This record gives sequence, structure tokens and C-alpha cells, in this order.
Amino acid sequence: MTQYPRDFRGHGPRGMDPKWPNDAKIAVQFVINYEEGGENCILHGDGASEAFLSEIVGAQPWPGQRHWNMETIYEYGARAGFWRLHRLFTSLNITPTVYGVATALARAPEQLSAMQEAGWEIASHGYKWIEYKDYLPEDEMADISRAIDIHTQVTGSRPTGWYTGRCSVNTVDLVASEGGFAYCSDTYADDLPFWHESEGNDPLLMIPYTLDTNDMRFSIPAGFNCGDPFYTYLRDSFDVLYEEGKEGAAKMLNIGLHCRLVGRPGRLAALRRFMEYIQSHDDVWIPTRIEIADHWRKNHPFKAQERPYRMTKERFLEQYGGVFEHSQWIAERAYNKELSPAHNSASGLHAALSAVFRKADDEQRLGVLNAHPDLAGKLAAAKQLTQESTDEQASAGLDQLSDSERANFTGLNKAYVDKFGFPFIIAVKGLSKSDIVSAFEQRINHSQDEELTTACRQVERIALLRLKDLLPE
Repeated sequence: MTQYPRDFRGHGPRGMDPKWPNDAKIAVQFVINYEEGGENCILHGDGASEAFLSEIVGAQPWPGQRHWNMETIYEYGARAGFWRLHRLFTSLNITPTVYGVATALARAPEQLSAMQEAGWEIASHGYKWIEYKDYLPEDEMADISRAIDIHTQVTGSRPTGWYTGRCSVNTVDLVASEGGFAYCSDTYADDLPFWHESEGNDPLLMIPYTLDTNDMRFSIPAGFNCGDPFYTYLRDSFDVLYEEGKEGAAKMLNIGLHCRLVGRPGRLAALRRFMEYIQSHDDVWIPTRIEIADHWRKNHPFKAQERPYRMTKERFLEQYGGVFEHSQWIAERAYNKELSPAHNSASGLHAALSAVFRKADDEQRLGVLNAHPDLAGKLAAAKQLTQESTDEQASAGLDQLSDSERANFTGLNKAYVDKFGFPFIIAVKGLSKSDIVSAFEQRINHSQDEELTTACRQVERIALLRLKDLLPE
């Protein structure tokens, strides 16, 4: 089997109820990224200057050189922007989570003290705020360990939350393997937390972050050019999610902030308007990320489940080999193709199995049709049906026919097989005996091609109903 690891299904089409405290309709979570002093800089031992998230449009790294303008823009975030944000959050009594770069926190004792005195959560934003996409796993893991060590020294306790940001494909699994984090936020995949599983590690809670409701868009061409569009976008995002919460599908809204960006006076006013706007609504929870993690772990703990795309071949065939009647080869071929988390649902696995059935040649598909028993036929009388067929026929009352009804079914079966060369197939769940007889009488007038198509669709329908019993939502 080829396992495709990306999960496009998530919490499924109906989502889930996060059960936010006090039945809140939305959780709004503010993050202040503290990166100033941890960015790429020759003084920090890096090979080039920083070029990301500043007022300098189109900035490029300067190899081997300090970039005075870039450095002073970052210094503004520490010297002025941070304190402006600190005053705003404390005045409105809103507690954010800080993503603190370890080396930046070490260079900011006054700012760090202010965070702690205000009771802000300080999560780790890594050792340095640099790009990890080309790092070897062991080198990235070494930086994770350095970040934890420095964070613990300067704050007095080890971090319980993690966000690299400029991460690699290995980051999340490395954080899971470290074992000491309550959550990781290196994902943008959902509006709600979810559990991440990786080989050999305990499940890791993922609390998604955001790049859209984020002041980083002040520093990129396709972004906010002033405070009004920033406020409007934040407000509209809140309004949509708040309405979803009213309908029983509460979500989480992340707001990402940077001291050197939204800390500018012309932008802070928009942030203040938004914060006051959400405080004017009832049933809004404004937690830190560790509070979300604690809530999720208590109300939605990880539950180990046997999932199709992680099964051994033997177990997969044992469980799903009979979904298409007496046609295990369909399950076997599906297993040998690409399976992913999307196939952990009834509809998802049905798509994989049906694709194999549809791609089969006419002889193979005819073999599947002929593997199905007659309705109320000899096999049923002799109790030689599969358990699935036995239950299905019983659900329509076909195990309790009168002599005249049985004779009628026998005649209809024979006439149908004589004309088409395969048994009459219909998904009987939810149908009455009269419904089935009516379908018999209608379909026997079909052409050969028309009825072959109809019968194949019914085979797929039966398979879907069986999978819904095996894989309930």
C-alpha cells in the first residue's frame, strides 16, 4: 500500500462541537510574535541579513553584510511597538499568547518581565527566527533543544507550546518526538484543533495558526495597505465564524501580530477597534493557546482508532474484503493503490473501492454481479448467504415471505436472469417488499446495457451502506 499522509478530511463534512466554555460561539485567540533580536543577522552568526516581514518592500538577504535599515526596523518592534501592544492588551484586559523566539527573549529582559507580570502565556517560537526547510532533522532537533534550554533559563519554566513558523516537513514530528509540548501550531489546516499521529511518538495536539488574519499582510504586496482593510477583514472573519457558532458549529479565530508591524501607531488603532468590537458581543471566549490545549485535552482527548489507511493488508482484507459481495480482489487492489486519511470514512473508502470496480473489465464486473444471491432465493432458504446479505434481506422482510410471495419472487428472479444473465440486484435497505417488486417489474423492461449500468450502481450502493455500518461517522 502507498500511504498518502496529507489529511483532506479533517473533522468531516459536519465538523464537530468544540464545547467551548460557557457555550461560547467562538474562541478568539491573539498571538504576539516576539522575534526582534532573533532574526537573521550577521551579529547572530547568520550568513546574511534578514529579508522577511519588514517595511522594506522586496528586501533581499545581504550575504556577509549587516543591513542597518532592516536591523533598526526590528529594533522598533522591541523599543516602541511592543510597549504599545502591551498597553493595549492590558488596558482591555485581554491575555495573548506570545510566540517568543528564544534568542530574542534572552535579549529583552524588560519586555519579558512585562509579559510575565501581565500573565501572558509565552510559547516557544524556536531558537532563532530563521528558515528550516533545508535543515537536516538532527540539526533542527538540536535547535529545538537549544530553544527549550534558553527559554527555560530566561523565563524560569520550559515552554509548553511550540511554533517554528518557517518550518520544515520534519518539524511537527520532531516536536512530537521531543515529548514535552502540550501543543504545536505549525499548521494552517483547520479552524479547530486536531490530533496528529506520527510513528513512534505520542499523539500531538495541533492548534492551527493563521496567515490571513495576520498583520504580516502589512508587509507583503497582496496585503493590507492601512488599518481600515485590516479591521474590516478581521471583523468579517469574526462575523462569519460567530454566525457558524450560532448554528452549533463553533470555531476558533486566530489573530497573528508582530511588534514591528501592528505596533506602528497607524495600524494599532485598527487592532483596538477590532478588540473592542469582539468585546461588545456575548458568548465570546478569548483564551490563550495553552487554555485551548487544556480544554481540548479534557473535552476531546485522543482516541485510538483502527483506521483503514493504517491497517495491515491482512486486517484490511479481513475487514473490507466482503464489502463487494464475494469479491475480495476489489479490496486488495484498492489497498495496493494510494490510501490516505480521506479513506478513513465510509464515503472515502467507498470511493477507493468503487474506483477499482469501475476500472475492471466487463468480465470482472459481471463476476461481481453474479456473486450476488437471488433475492429470497435458494441460498437464502438454505441459510447459505453471507451475514451481510442475510441481514439486508431480512431488513426488507424477505425472510418472512408467504408461499405466494415466495413463488412470485422465484418467477421474477428466473425471468430477470433469463433476460440479462445475472441476478437482480438492489440495495434493499429502507425498502419494503412491494418496493422491491415494483423495481423488479420496472427494470425487467430495460435494455441489456441500461440494466447492466443500473445493476452496477446498485452494487456500489450496497457497498456504501455496508461501509456506513463498518465506519460510522
